[in-house]
Amino acid sequence: MLHRKELKRRAKHNLKKHYLLFVALCLIAAFIGSEFSSSLSIINSATPESAGTYAEDSTVTGPEEGLADVILHIISGNLEEGDAQAARLTEHMVARSEKDSTTVFGRSRGVFSMFINSITSGSLLVRIAMGLQSLFQSQSISLMILILLSMLLIFGGWFLTINVYPVIARRMFLEGHCYDEVHSHRLLFLFKIKRWLRAASTMLLVRIFKGLWWCTLIGGIIKHYSYYMVPFIVAENPDIAPRTAIQLSRRMMKGHKWECFVHELSFLGWMILGSLTFGVSNILFMNPYTTAFFTEYYAELRRLAKEKQIENTDLLNDNYLFEKADSKTLADTYPDIIAAASQPQITLSDLKGFQKFIADTFGVTFRRSKAEQAYEKDQARITRIGREIAAAEGRVYPTRLSPFPSDAKREWIGTVHYIRHYSIWSIIVIFFTLSFIGWIWEVSLHMITYGEFVNRGVLFGPWLPIYGTGSVLILLLLNKFRKNPPLEFISAITVCGLVEYFTGYYLEITHNGQRWWDYTGYYLNLHGRVCAEGLLTFGLGGMLIVYVLAPVLDNLIQRISHRILIPLCVALIILFTCDECYSATHPNTGTGITDYAFYNKKSSSEAPQKGARTSSDKHFYV
Repeated sequence: MLHRKELKRRAKHNLKKHYLLFVALCLIAAFIGSEFSSSLSIINSATPESAGTYAEDSTVTGPEEGLADVILHIISGNLEEGDAQAARLTEHMVARSEKDSTTVFGRSRGVFSMFINSITSGSLLVRIAMGLQSLFQSQSISLMILILLSMLLIFGGWFLTINVYPVIARRMFLEGHCYDEVHSHRLLFLFKIKRWLRAASTMLLVRIFKGLWWCTLIGGIIKHYSYYMVPFIVAENPDIAPRTAIQLSRRMMKGHKWECFVHELSFLGWMILGSLTFGVSNILFMNPYTTAFFTEYYAELRRLAKEKQIENTDLLNDNYLFEKADSKTLADTYPDIIAAASQPQITLSDLKGFQKFIADTFGVTFRRSKAEQAYEKDQARITRIGREIAAAEGRVYPTRLSPFPSDAKREWIGTVHYIRHYSIWSIIVIFFTLSFIGWIWEVSLHMITYGEFVNRGVLFGPWLPIYGTGSVLILLLLNKFRKNPPLEFISAITVCGLVEYFTGYYLEITHNGQRWWDYTGYYLNLHGRVCAEGLLTFGLGGMLIVYVLAPVLDNLIQRISHRILIPLCVALIILFTCDECYSATHPNTGTGITDYAFYNKKSSSEAPQKGARTSSDKHFYV
């Protein structure tokens, strides 16, 4: 058996290799309540006693009853009274949100606010109960179905996520134990091999057994260590029968339970430091470190169990989690990938100096050629085989050698290649096209909401440049991230959020505080300039632009002759510049643009806030 110091040395080495990934895995576990929940004490201590509540104010009075009373009304069959009480609770939360317009957790406007209010006020439950009663024409049957559905929904969410997440996290740690790279898509490995329900069932049985044993206290402590290796066993072999996994863990831990307790005790100093730092050191180091340590401990116990030929150790058959395949085995397993990788990559050798820097960094060229089209197709080929190349080279876990290989991925179809270089003329046309689409979107929203046409934005032309600017910045600044969609999504949210926030700030300081949009009252907003649901929309829109819309537009633009394309771009730039210069001193303002008092008077659903230039319920952008 390896000494504890050696296990810790190996754990630190693996943590250093995969630090960000391991920290993220443990942080997710803490947030969903699977493990390490106490590490979030610093967040809990900084959170108000009730999320979304505000400082008490004598001028804002609320209903004497709460959510519990709404539930009691539903149970007693007084659905109308429950609905009325839920409405009063909602009005109370909205009033408190409007009273404190600086709060980040706004509850008076937006889709997120409406959704959260419907849950916290109980109105969602009331509506479901009313629907069931109208369907079955029986109060007792509808109530029983509502209770069952609620219980099934809560249990199903827990069973498929919180319950099974320890297995997913430990699989990632096990792959990081042996390999230099672990890709984020491995979080879905149970789904890809169709063993998610099997793994969840095993973990559920473990929790049931533990719960029963904890009734005896001493038995609970003993079984805590007896079942310690079950998540690791299931991570290695998700197809193992639940009771077999438990029995195998018991056999592996026989004679090692006290040792495991001492190993846990050796982290006491880190636990104390975690308490002193309100969980910060736990999040940044201890949680991933201890998990990496017990991953090494499992690998050592597994080796000992196989040496002793303990019953059912043959089921621990994913050997390439613990040793890398030799080059010959990889060559025999990935011949097609190796052959594809051996093909020379197409490079744009005619690009040099500044042009090469711009092309490599921002994905922009000053002219298009047949070589560019060949380059795009070759990049699409490389993207398709990229992950398999890493496996063939032994840098990541070889899924083809797994006892449970994933289903073959569908080949990408179509001719839209998102790894490409855009010409400067394509960038200009894309900017104006998406600015125009943004203008159409905002004008349409206003027309649907208020029934009249209004020229949205600070400019007078049919364009909202914040849409075009955000789209172009995503294409240029995030060029290097296109091969990594999750990182592209997060980066798109960041870029668009910064553009929207500082555009709003600039307009306010240059136009005496005038606002063309205001998210005050939205859930998770920052100074009313950006909000969570807007950023989420930006992220999804950014993905659509990068992977679909911009490549399609570029394909169409390439068909236009330069004799037409270049004069068109010059004309658009001149018109836009003239509009910018005129609007700098005479901005587009008025009813439906910067002043919504008229519409607020027509609608009793939301009163205008004092001192606010705009209080529209929709997203409006420059």
